[in-house]
Formats: sequence, structure tokens, C-alpha cells
Amino acid sequence: MQLKKQLGPYQVWGLAVGLVISGEYFGWSYGWGVAGTGGFLVSTLLVAVLYTTFVFSFTELTCAIPDAGGPFTYGERAFGRWGGFLAGIAALVEFVFAPPAIAFALGSYLHVLHPSIAVKPAATVMLLAFAGLNLLGVKQSARFELIVTLLAVAELLVFIGVTGPKFESARFWAHAWDKGAWSMFAAIPYAIWFFLAIEGVAMAAEEVKRPGRDLPIGYVSGILTLVVLAVGVMLSAGGVGDWRTLTSTDFPIPGAVAAALGEGHPGVKWFAGIGLFGLLASLNGIVLSASRQVFAVARAGLLPGPLARLNRFAAPDAAIALCVAVGLGSIWSGKTDELITLSAIGALVMYIVSLAALFRLRKIAPDLARPFRAPLYPLVPIVATALCAVALISTVVAHYWLGLLFAGVVALALGIFALRRRPVAS
Repeated sequence: MQLKKQLGPYQVWGLAVGLVISGEYFGWSYGWGVAGTGGFLVSTLLVAVLYTTFVFSFTELTCAIPDAGGPFTYGERAFGRWGGFLAGIAALVEFVFAPPAIAFALGSYLHVLHPSIAVKPAATVMLLAFAGLNLLGVKQSARFELIVTLLAVAELLVFIGVTGPKFESARFWAHAWDKGAWSMFAAIPYAIWFFLAIEGVAMAAEEVKRPGRDLPIGYVSGILTLVVLAVGVMLSAGGVGDWRTLTSTDFPIPGAVAAALGEGHPGVKWFAGIGLFGLLASLNGIVLSASRQVFAVARAGLLPGPLARLNRFAAPDAAIALCVAVGLGSIWSGKTDELITLSAIGALVMYIVSLAALFRLRKIAPDLARPFRAPLYPLVPIVATALCAVALISTVVAHYWLGLLFAGVVALALGIFALRRRPVAS
């Protein structure tokens, strides 16, 4: 059961940025409520360094082992089945719970445009629609991804251009440090939302035509694009009005435009409407990545075999169906901020296992073909690992019950895995 190689460098960039770009539109503003603008700016810069060093390290693995399993495959190659299964479960938590959070934000944006549209039903329709698109195969999904990602990036640049002239530093720094030093660590999960899921490109690596060339181009240009946009959007939104009004909303971009241009300005609804493109790009990309992770883990025999089935378009239809089923249940919970944090915990665990696999494979497989090597090895992956550990500890301490929930999910999955592997007595 093999996926088809159909993606080039532009599609890889589109997927890298599109997977993440919804994080520029929603989710991050909760961080202001936790840490204030000053504290959250520190959190964001710290996380930007984390992701930049991580991407440069992770790209080595993706190019050396271009497999749809991504982190699962790296963990398995380095540490055996148990290591692979831990990385795979962590990645599944990240990618299965991120789509409903994005779909919920889509419903919220639609509600802003048309108050008669209810949020949860709209989110349900959106999730089902993108499941349908992904059933048509990666080529169609990636083409759509590139188009909406370009539109989403263009809109964010326009947003920065519109709000920039209205920026006042006094507004941004008002009450910026009121929350205290610890709040910078508590806000890390929301800073992660600016970059979360860029590693999902790894799940599509098996479908890239020239992985040794196209993946580094897409990854590196993608993370640089996202860092510039994250800082630009946050500064622009925080300096046009009272940023405290945006700390509990799923749609800070229209709110910032309203502060800059006035509540009744037609640009408010225009930005809300065009902002849908960023959310559409991420929802489509994460459904693609999540289904590939399920497919790869099932193909390796660690999940039920039918989840590794491909339809006539070479799309993992059963895996897509499973992701949608979990997503629908999560949407109706209405816990967007908690889904964001749970996804972040899964991501950070997966990052640490993947980085450990990078060090391990350098030692046990020195002859493995590596078209791209992490620069300044071992310094860059060491920095990435240390920052991931800091981010994970601070996230779990600040959201301990979600950390316990994640640990329970992993323990249950590992227990089932152990029972499945136990030989039957004769």
C-alpha cells in the first residue's frame, strides 16, 4: 500500500505554511489574557527560536526517511516499536485534536459574518467538506492548499499594512507586564499555536517527487514566512486599541481591524471573510496530515489494518473517516482553548522523541543517506530539545489536568499495544 509521488516544492511550501497559518488568525490571542502583550511577546520569540531550530533539525529526518509515518517512523528506526508507537500516539493527539479547534474557529468566523449561522453546525459542515476533498487524493488537496495559503498570506500582509499606520506603542505596552514573570511560561501553548503543525509536512513526504531537494526548500521558506507573519500580526493587532478586548475571542483579526478603522467600517467584515482562507488552508492541511499518520501507523500493524486502506484516488479513506469522527465529537465539546493546549502537549512530546531519534540515528546509522543535514550539529538540535523540554514542562504545570489527560491517553494506548503484542499461550 503505497502513496503516489505528486508534490513539488511550491506545494510543500503551501502545505508547510497552510498547515499553520490559521494560528495567525485565532488561538494566539488567548496568550495575551495569560501573559499580557509584553509577556506573550517574550513567549512568542522563545517559541520562534524553538520552532526554527526544530525545523532545521526535523528536516534532516524528513529528507533521510521520507515516509508517511513521519515521527512514528523516525522513532521506530531509532528506538524500535515502542519508541515509534510513543511518537505516533503523540503525533495523533496533536493532529487529531487540531482540526476540530480550527473547524470551530471557522464556525466562529462565519458567525461574525452572518450571525444567523450557528458556530457548531457550521464547524461540522466544514470538517465534513474537507474530509470529502481529501478523499479525492493528495494532488487535488495540495492544489487547493497552495491557492488558499497564498490568499491567506496576502490578507495578513494587507492587515499589517492597514493596522500599521494606526499602531501606537503606548497601547501595545499598556498593562503589558501585569501578569508577572511566570505567565510567560503559562502562555507558551498559545505561542506554539503560531507554528503548530508545520511538522505535518513530514506526513506528506512519501508523496513528494524529490524529497531531498523539495522538502528543505519548503520547510525552511515555510518557517521563515511564519516567523515574520507571527511577529507582524501580533504587533499590529496589539497597538491599535485596547488589546484586552481580544483576549477571549476566536477572531482577533476582525476585532483589531474594528479598533483601527471603527466598528461599522466595511473592512471589518471583509477581513473576517477573507480570513476564512487561512482557516481553510490549515483545516485542509491538518486533515491530510492526520490521516497520513493514522494510515502509516496502521500500515505498520500498530492500529487496525482497515485504517491502512487506500481508495481509488490513493487516499486513506478509513483513516480520514476516523479523524473526522474524533473531530466531530471534539467540536461539540466547544473547548477550543483546551483543544489547542492538548494539541500542543502532543506536539511537544513528539518533538522530543523525534529529536532524540535524530541523535540516535546519527550514532547507529552514520551511513544513512542525508540529503539535508541539521546545521551546526549538535548545537541546533540541542537548543531545540532544551526549549521543547522547557515548553513541555511549563505547559503541563500550567495545565496539569490536560497533562494528566494526555498521559492517560498514552498509557491506555501503550497498554493496548502491549496486549496486542503479547504472544498467545499454546
